[in-house]
Amino acid sequence: MEHIRTAFNATASRYDAQRRWVIPGIDAFYRAAILAADWPGSRPAILDIGAGTGLLSALLLQRYPDASLTLLDISDQMLNVAHERFSGNRDVRYITGDYSTGNLGGPYDLVCSALSIHHLLHEDKRALFRRVYDALNPGGGFVNADQAAGETPALDREYMHWWDGFIRDGPLGREEQAEILKRRALLDRNAKLSVQLGWLRDCGFLDVVVVYRNRIFVVITGRKG
Repeated sequence: MEHIRTAFNATASRYDAQRRWVIPGIDAFYRAAILAADWPGSRPAILDIGAGTGLLSALLLQRYPDASLTLLDISDQMLNVAHERFSGNRDVRYITGDYSTGNLGGPYDLVCSALSIHHLLHEDKRALFRRVYDALNPGGGFVNADQAAGETPALDREYMHWWDGFIRDGPLGREEQAEILKRRALLDRNAKLSVQLGWLRDCGFLDVVVVYRNRIFVVITGRKG
């Protein structure tokens, strides 16, 4: 995971500004994740896995302004940006650590993640889903807004070609585009959506559904019974 830490420490100061030109349909993607993060109480305990600069957490706090929120990320520089974003909010805490193996703490009412878990090896993804299940309160929900490989090699190539075009047609400079594409090639380990849904069910999650899909970008949810 050290290569992931190094890569995201290096881009922390530019990360937020780049997102809109890296993720197609970013508003709908995040909106689907926030709507799926459903809890009947007004003060849920929420864990944001791979929280980075706090983009997802900020939207969660808009929906649940009294939430108790924990941001967990391997990159201290990314979390430094989150510190600035949530300065003065005593209900937000920060943990720098490797969530692929470390203790998630809890229990939580909601565990959410955006654009992070796809960096893990497949066996580590599956093991993480089990630890997320164990960290949830009964009835708690898991929302993963992330990347998924196409179900066939041909579909995967088509999706990647579409994504390449989106990045290259955007306003980012050539050096930034090259940096993003290189980071993607080095760090991304997308698993098929069908496989990820199976992993969640195998862990015991109920009501496993896909609430959003735009080719590579998906939002999937499950509930602890």
